[in-house]
Amino acid sequence: MTAPPAERMKAMRARRRADGLRELRLIVPDVHSESFRRRIAAQAAALDPKVEEEALDFIEAVADFDETR
Repeated sequence: MTAPPAERMKAMRARRRADGLRELRLIVPDVHSESFRRRIAAQAAALDPKVEEEALDFIEAVADFDETR
């Protein structure tokens, strides 16, 4: 006979903690939600193209940086 699901989860967490691991739960936005998409579209529309171009230029300039020691 198997243990109830809650007991199995408790045992699994105990095994993982014994292995030095800890459970992490993340709550993230639902990218398929229409309200999320509207909010992102509004934020993107509010961006200053000149500032964004400067940021992209910087990212491009440092992306190929090859540090050698």
